[in-house]
Amino acid sequence: MIESSVSHAYDAVAPLYAELFSDMLETLPLERSLLAAFAELVRGHGGPVADVGCGPGQVTAHLHSLGLDTFGVDLSAEMVALARRAHPDLRFDEGSMTALDLADGALGGVLAFFSTIHTPPRELPAACAEFRRVLAPGGYLLLGYLAGDDSLPRETDHKVAPAYEWPPDALADLLREAGFTEVGRMRREALEGERFRSGYLLMRAA
Repeated sequence: MIESSVSHAYDAVAPLYAELFSDMLETLPLERSLLAAFAELVRGHGGPVADVGCGPGQVTAHLHSLGLDTFGVDLSAEMVALARRAHPDLRFDEGSMTALDLADGALGGVLAFFSTIHTPPRELPAACAEFRRVLAPGGYLLLGYLAGDDSLPRETDHKVAPAYEWPPDALADLLREAGFTEVGRMRREALEGERFRSGYLLMRAA
C-alpha cells in the first residue's frame, strides 16, 4: 500500500521532477566525489550496478559515464518512461526495492540515492535485506538518506510523500543487521533551497 501511494505520487510529478533535478549533480561536488569513489570500488570488485529508485535516470547515466555497467529500477512507471526517453542506451525497469527481479548475488553494486526515504521504519529492514540478497559478497551499497539528529527515525513533511529522517548510527545498525559492514559515512548540511541534511552510508556486503 505504501509503495502504491508513493508510486502514484511520483507519477503525478514526474515531468516537473525530471526538469528540476536533471542537472543536480553539477552543483553537488561532494556527491560527485562519493559517486566517483563508489564507482572505483565497484570497478575493482566487478559486476553490474542497480540504481534502485532511479527516477528520471540522471544518476544512472552519471554512473554509466564513470565506467559502470549500470541500470535503473523505479516504482514509478512515469519516471521509468522519462528515463528511457532521456537515456535510450541504458536499461530502466519498473520494480520494487523489496522484490528486485534479480538473482542472488547478481550485482557488484547497489545505489539507493534517497530512494528509501519514503519507506516506513518498520518496512526498511526488508529493503536492506533485499539489497544484501542481490549483492555478491564484497559488493558495495551506497545509500543516501535524510539525516536527522534524533535517536530514532522521525517522520517529516516532504513535498511528494511522507518521508523519514534517520540518525546515522541507527541506520548503520540496521544495515549491519542485514549483513553489511560499514566502509564510511558522510553528512552534509542543507544547501540554500534545501530543507534537510543529506546523509550517506557506504557499506560492503559481508
